[in-house]
Amino acid sequence: MSIDMIKSLKIGNLIAKLPIIQGGMGVGISMAGLASAVANHGGIGVISTACAGMLEPDLSKNYLEANIRALSNEIQKARQMTKGIIGVNIMVALSNFSDMVKTSLKEKIDIIFAGAGLPLNLPQYLEESHKTKLVPIVSSGRAAALIAKKWIDKFQYVPDAFVVEGPKAGGHLGFKLEQLEDKRFSLENLLKDVLAAIRPIEETHQKKIPVIAAGGIYTGEDIYKIMELGASGVQMATRFVTTEECDASEEFKNAYINSKKEDIRIIQSPVGMPGRAIENQFVRDVSEGKKHPFGCPYHCITTCKGTESPYCIALALMNARKGLMKHGFAFAGENAHRAEKVIPMNELISSILEEYRTEWLLNQPQDIKGLA
Repeated sequence: MSIDMIKSLKIGNLIAKLPIIQGGMGVGISMAGLASAVANHGGIGVISTACAGMLEPDLSKNYLEANIRALSNEIQKARQMTKGIIGVNIMVALSNFSDMVKTSLKEKIDIIFAGAGLPLNLPQYLEESHKTKLVPIVSSGRAAALIAKKWIDKFQYVPDAFVVEGPKAGGHLGFKLEQLEDKRFSLENLLKDVLAAIRPIEETHQKKIPVIAAGGIYTGEDIYKIMELGASGVQMATRFVTTEECDASEEFKNAYINSKKEDIRIIQSPVGMPGRAIENQFVRDVSEGKKHPFGCPYHCITTCKGTESPYCIALALMNARKGLMKHGFAFAGENAHRAEKVIPMNELISSILEEYRTEWLLNQPQDIKGLA
């Protein structure tokens, strides 16, 4: 299938021919390698800023400087590998949120995606010369409306787009445990909620605000269905992990490939949020109380109770990224168990487009099917 069959994603003057944003996966899973590969195929590649400096030799001594240096290097590296659209994912809860925003702007990043908290003051970092787009990640129409009102009232800035993330996503989730299986919080319902919340804002300010759906999107069929409901595009992460270009270790990728549906479970993260991960011995030891309170070496998340936690989330995720799965675990979306093997990016994109085409054909009148 040609990429031209699927509608492009437009965020201001940025046009992604493939309406897919590759979700930002920390720690070290989506860096320049993965982001540039997605961008080269017409999508939007995203570098995660969470512990971006994990491979820097002075991380433990100079946490702030190491992360700034590493993020600059990753953005520059990605720019050398692609002429496509590159963004960064910055968690609002990061203790170095401000530094990561300033560094991204200094490097003239195309888009900042900000979630894991409400980025109420994000536009304050913009200067007139910056062309970077600002896109909050939300889990409700109420949050979208609140952010938009704050940005417009205080900074005269209308959000460039919104990502609405549902409860089937991987990693840290913006929901309470009891909401994860509640159909009222399905991605489809959340999408409708956000679309309704921003409609009056679009009308008042005469600006199109694309809404991108995320959380559990895995196939081209999923993309077709959610875009038919009004999404301008999708954000996907889990399916990109098992590509050759993903920056994770082979052991991390194999955790996806070897997992079964029942291995994907919800854990309670030290940062105070539920998270979706692949169960392994490390996760079992934590749940069985075999891990004991751990010191906090980085103070990377403002909400983390490091001195009370049985383990350091940053170290656990760093270890997993390096392939040391006995000392960490892999965050993953609900569909991670569907991965079968590691494949090159071009093969994955071709599969997604063919899945989209198949679903598109199923929904066309008989006379159009015959022409396709």
